[in-house]
Amino acid sequence: MALKVGAEDKKKLYLATGLGVVMLILLVRFLWQTFGPSPSAPETPPTAVTAPSPAASPTAGEAAHPSSAGLPYARQASKVGGLAALDPTLHPEIMRQAESLAYTGNGRNIFSPFSAPAAIPKPIAPIRQAHVDTGPPPPPPPPPINLGFYGYAAEKTGQKQVFLLHGADIFIASEGDIVDRRYRVVKIGPVSVQVEDIPYHNTQTLPLRQ
Repeated sequence: MALKVGAEDKKKLYLATGLGVVMLILLVRFLWQTFGPSPSAPETPPTAVTAPSPAASPTAGEAAHPSSAGLPYARQASKVGGLAALDPTLHPEIMRQAESLAYTGNGRNIFSPFSAPAAIPKPIAPIRQAHVDTGPPPPPPPPPINLGFYGYAAEKTGQKQVFLLHGADIFIASEGDIVDRRYRVVKIGPVSVQVEDIPYHNTQTLPLRQ
């Protein structure tokens, strides 16, 4: 019974080993196809190079530019020389001549920090102010009433009378009277009198002078 069990274990071992070898071969093949070197392209045989014929070569007045080779009417650029034609030599005498030039202009020399600023001419005519139309001017104020109130006169017929002085003239007037053909006595009070300037419609109260 023990021998039979050992033979079955050996068969299982051989089978597992075979499967492992097959899996290893497949893994190696897969890795080689994925990460292996790419197949090189087949080499093309070299082509024969033929020399251009004299008729196809550019002439001395034409530039051999590939973009204008097939254009019969294209204008070709002329060659003026190479880098060897440039003269890198410095000429100190020309540099000293340029440095000795003096500024002879009338304005400010912008290349000198000591140059004074140019004088700005002042305007000859004064600046005109803009005219603002504010309408007609207001009328002048009326002149003051040039009368003096100096006292009361004796009452006649129950009316109060007052003494009014205009310049060197003395007038005795009651309420409603016209003084000097210009002033009208409006109201007589205890210590003042109200007088109207008729031409200017101006009413003024005159106090009693002592």
